[in-house]
Amino acid sequence: MTSSRLQMLERLASGLGPKGFTRDPATMAPWLEDWRKRYRGSAAALLSPATTEEVVQIVRLCAAERVALVPQGGNTSMVAGATPSRDGDALLLSLRRMNQVRSISAASNSAVCEAGVILSALHEAAGAVGRRFPLSLGAKGSATIGGLISTNAGGTQVLRFGTMRGLVQGIEAVLPDGTLYSGLSALKKDNRGYDLKQLLIGAEGTLGVVTAASLRLVPAIGSRSVAWIGLDTPGQALELLLMLEASMGEAVESFELVPGAALDLVLAHVPNTRAPLAGAHPWHVLLEATAPMVAPSPEKALTAALHAASQAGLVRDAVIASSEGQADALWRLRDSISEAEQKDGPAAKHDVSVEVGGMPGFMVEAAAAVEARFTGTRVIAFGHLGDGNVHFNVRAPEGAGPDWMKHDAPIITSFVHDLVVAAGGSISAEHGIGQMRLAELGRLGEPARLKVLRAIKDALDPNGIMNPGKLVPPPGPTQRSLASAPLRP
Repeated sequence: MTSSRLQMLERLASGLGPKGFTRDPATMAPWLEDWRKRYRGSAAALLSPATTEEVVQIVRLCAAERVALVPQGGNTSMVAGATPSRDGDALLLSLRRMNQVRSISAASNSAVCEAGVILSALHEAAGAVGRRFPLSLGAKGSATIGGLISTNAGGTQVLRFGTMRGLVQGIEAVLPDGTLYSGLSALKKDNRGYDLKQLLIGAEGTLGVVTAASLRLVPAIGSRSVAWIGLDTPGQALELLLMLEASMGEAVESFELVPGAALDLVLAHVPNTRAPLAGAHPWHVLLEATAPMVAPSPEKALTAALHAASQAGLVRDAVIASSEGQADALWRLRDSISEAEQKDGPAAKHDVSVEVGGMPGFMVEAAAAVEARFTGTRVIAFGHLGDGNVHFNVRAPEGAGPDWMKHDAPIITSFVHDLVVAAGGSISAEHGIGQMRLAELGRLGEPARLKVLRAIKDALDPNGIMNPGKLVPPPGPTQRSLASAPLRP
């Protein structure tokens, strides 16, 4: 490390103090490994600013010295988007100390939160004023607002409220040269050109550091009805969703498709779980309908709609939770699928989307193609059918060796992604690109998309210091498809 960089670290240590600066390996270690424990990097120091002004000073110093910064929130990225490279040259920039809800208003249905606010803390703050923030996911106890913005998070309520893009009203961010963008005003109309907040949402920290955001709140739930439904095919599930939306409108908030094989894994590997319906069913749907405080419970309308669906031959069996405890138990079955998969064995996991109307056919046909091409594999596709987004996971053959994830899984992933692109879909629906999907985006991305991504990155971050090696594939020759590569004997 050069003397000028050592001097810069000394200035950072002096300015941030012991709470904001450390080079202690034990303190840094948990934050140098990704959520899935598949990537591990190194960093010259861990910076933990407490204010936006400190972030500005950090970025200005790093810009002057051309030192890379890797912004990090709760470190819950599923694609290693917040993990530094192994060379150790970058500084890890943690926003966790910036954890204040600066303001919250029931009258304006908005909250201004710093980047380090944990999602569950925002849920609690909104609940205290009779409102809610309508985005939830499994990592809500760890994921931070800044990370959720930087990855354009989705979750289980996108069907009604959209992704993070639709919930962010304004952003405060530090750009790669240290300039502060103060865009927190929650304006409903603003025609001053490019929407800079939308450029920063989903940018994975490659265009700047999000330090705070104005977020949209909605009225608190007055009542909810949660149902578990057994049916025969994903196509019937989509028909059911359309029927429910026609009869219940926006009351339908979550609609999660679960294959019978996924439920079987949960029942086998997760303690204190039990099947919600009698008998086995090829597919299941977990549905939640809600009503505001002043409206009647949606249970009566849901019961009538499910009866009509049963009469139409769409539903084999269904149960509506009779208590909050039962509702939570049904949601636990859905939320435990990833845990059960992990306990069962290795799997190549994919976060993909196609148009909603084409998703049922894609799920069935793509699963059949994968299982035919890769003998012994077993596909579990589950998730947000109403958004056209499923987690398409390919489980290893029984008895697969320890090298399966290293050698065979990448070939399978390329094959799956080729099928997704052929169907007009996306290889990343809600998890982002990070470094895990970087090569695949470079291989499969449309030339125009890749050209614009690189042009924006070069224009705003000409020195390439913001989260290098993530999201934006470097220019180069098109990679060959791995889908046709031979498997190991």
